[in-house]
Amino acid sequence: MSRYKKYAGGDPLAPPVDIAEALDAIGEDVMSGYSPERAMREFLRRGGQDQRGLDDIARQVAERRRELLQRHNLDGTLEQVRELLDKAVLEERKQLARDVTMDDGDRAFREMQIDNLSPNTAAAVSELASYDWTSREAREAYEEIKDLLGRELLDQRFKGMKQALEGATDEDREAIAEMLRDLNELLDKHNRGEDTPEDFDEFMAKHGQYFPENPQNIDELLDTLAQRSAAAQRMLNSMSAEQRRELMELSQQAFGSPALMEQMAQLDANLQAARPGEDWYGSEEFGGGEGLGLGDGTGVLQDIAELDQLSEQLQQSYAGSRLDDIDLDALSRQLGDQAAVDARTLQELEQALRDSGQLERGSDGDLRLTPKAMRQLGKALLRDVAQRLSGRQGERDLQRAGAAGDLSGSSRPWAFGDTEPWDVPRTITNAVIREVGEGRRGPGVRLSVDDIEVQETEARTQAAVALLVDTSFSMAMDGRWVPMKRTALALHTLIKSRFRNDDLQLISFGRYAQTMEIEKLTALDAIWDKGTNLHHALLLANRHFRKHPGAQPVLLIVTDGEPTAHLEAGGDVWFSYPPHPVTIARSVEELENSRRLGAQTTFFRLGDDPGLARFIDSMARRVEGRVVAPELDDLGAAVVGSYLGDRTARRTSNSYGGGYPDAFGGRGWWAG
Repeated sequence: MSRYKKYAGGDPLAPPVDIAEALDAIGEDVMSGYSPERAMREFLRRGGQDQRGLDDIARQVAERRRELLQRHNLDGTLEQVRELLDKAVLEERKQLARDVTMDDGDRAFREMQIDNLSPNTAAAVSELASYDWTSREAREAYEEIKDLLGRELLDQRFKGMKQALEGATDEDREAIAEMLRDLNELLDKHNRGEDTPEDFDEFMAKHGQYFPENPQNIDELLDTLAQRSAAAQRMLNSMSAEQRRELMELSQQAFGSPALMEQMAQLDANLQAARPGEDWYGSEEFGGGEGLGLGDGTGVLQDIAELDQLSEQLQQSYAGSRLDDIDLDALSRQLGDQAAVDARTLQELEQALRDSGQLERGSDGDLRLTPKAMRQLGKALLRDVAQRLSGRQGERDLQRAGAAGDLSGSSRPWAFGDTEPWDVPRTITNAVIREVGEGRRGPGVRLSVDDIEVQETEARTQAAVALLVDTSFSMAMDGRWVPMKRTALALHTLIKSRFRNDDLQLISFGRYAQTMEIEKLTALDAIWDKGTNLHHALLLANRHFRKHPGAQPVLLIVTDGEPTAHLEAGGDVWFSYPPHPVTIARSVEELENSRRLGAQTTFFRLGDDPGLARFIDSMARRVEGRVVAPELDDLGAAVVGSYLGDRTARRTSNSYGGGYPDAFGGRGWWAG
């Protein structure tokens, strides 16, 4: 069965959206410190090389709104009434001048009535309501004023009514009056909670021709009517006081009877009671030269309201916002099909990114990197760290699967420089799976470099590693947030991919300390709370060491400040700046507990504060630890190099002293 739908614009033969550019940009932003959610939003805002972003579409929306306000004014209906009035008066004067059979006294009386008309248009129209026109053209022009007002007032509430009632008969006007009475009765019952679906169906069967929107229930009917009625009220609010007064006076002449205005006022009251959330009190400032009638002006106010909604949707700044929230039909109405195509492409791009396995939304609605994406980012960072280390030491990339010794039973993909034996079963299996996936048929198996896996060796001890990263106010303020996150991800990737027997615990410490999964730490936005609670972080690190009694504890601390907070016995935080002696004592006490557990401690001091340097040096001396003061771009290499150096030391000696390589090429230095 064939299915057809309305053409939505764009190239029907265009290929699916390409997510490669988006993934590269998002990954780069994440490594630069953006959370995955923010990185995704930033790409969608700015767009790609050949793809407009949300900001461009939002800018077009704002330009469209500004154009409507600068092009139009609200004098359209009043100007039309003035023109018709002038025409009626002029035609009447002509008739009085050329009618030689008219009594001179009657002529003089009529001329006096016309000469003494009020300068106010509404008042003049009212004064001529009982005038006995002698000119047929003048009478028709005057009647057209009443007809125009009636059609405009109806067009304000029912779009298209002005054109539909052009040349309407008395029977047509009576049908409209009946529709208004029935509509108000239906809305009255609805507001009292007494209406039924049958009432709505009966009303639509009788008056459905006046509602081209084809509402399916009373709620849809109310939404349609309330939106336009609220726009009509905003138009009235946007007029000057003189314009409003003149229009209200003229409205009494609509169709030659005030009954229409009474029904309209009742309708507005019913709609406002049913939909109080509509904007009934707003206004706009029009400054153009193109006059708008009441119906057209209401339509423009509706357009402006729709543009405002689109602007909010495109900003994506409200809680739980999604690109699916963008009303593509409204975007097409206001800006054309191409804008809707661009927005739909962005929606498809976001969906494709989620489906790619690189990005996903958590239970809280925030966008996150998947483990697959985290591994790819970590590998990229680790390659950068390896290049820095090899460049400083004149060594090749860190590609060894392990030190010489017994096989561990695990394997990994081969990389240039590996000398470990091949894992033949895994290599052949990879080749077979690849060729089946490629659809290749034929005898034998062809090996590719990507199929090869090498065996890892087991000549290393297990380590329990605690990486403590400072997330205090100063880290964010001084631009150290990004290097900290890159460092944590690089070390995490190294341990998970090369030293899988080791157990890494990531601990962030600001006013409080907490353990964090790498995904959460990578997505963590800058924290602006004051406090450096090293004491709490060391408590968590020691708990981690005690859980792994057979492993070598390794304590790595990245900080740019002295401890200014500690944890009280009841769980409350004590904060003091400058650092309080009690806070220092608690931190030192817990650090010495780490030493008693056998932890090898390295401090990574960020910044050039002499006071901090003296404090960190003294802390390191107490526990026979070391201090590294790397530049920010070397922090990742410093931490990874320290970890690898600890492993070298463990292979050569059971003590922490000796065997520690200088991995920093002179750009960092050792103290303590």
